Amino acid sequence: MERLCERLPELAGPAEPPARLHGDLWSGNVLWAADGDVRLIDPAAHGGHRETDLAMLRLFGCPHLEAVLDGYQRVAPLAEGWTERVGVHQLFPLLVHAVLFGRGYAEQALSVARSALTG
Repeated sequence: MERLCERLPELAGPAEPPARLHGDLWSGNVLWAADGDVRLIDPAAHGGHRETDLAMLRLFGCPHLEAVLDGYQRVAPLAEGWTERVGVHQLFPLLVHAVLFGRGYAEQALSVARSALTG
């Protein structure tokens, strides 16, 4: 983890201005209305890299994720290679979950870190 943290500026993607993040964007905080509208609830809003919320949606699953990502790309295209950086942007929630819920998340976080360093 320490080696990854040292290389984080290089591994996290091109520098861009901080975006307002939801901060806890998993499927339980995405409500789909009958009319097709979407509501986001229970934010832990903060500024950060915009790939982070999208990576968290992928980590914990989200109905219609590919449609969400396609819509995002149409409105605010992500930098080249963003799909290869998803794991790096999943590390923070994985580490939080390791502390809260145990070893399985710690092993997943270590696997992601190793992949990022060798990829």
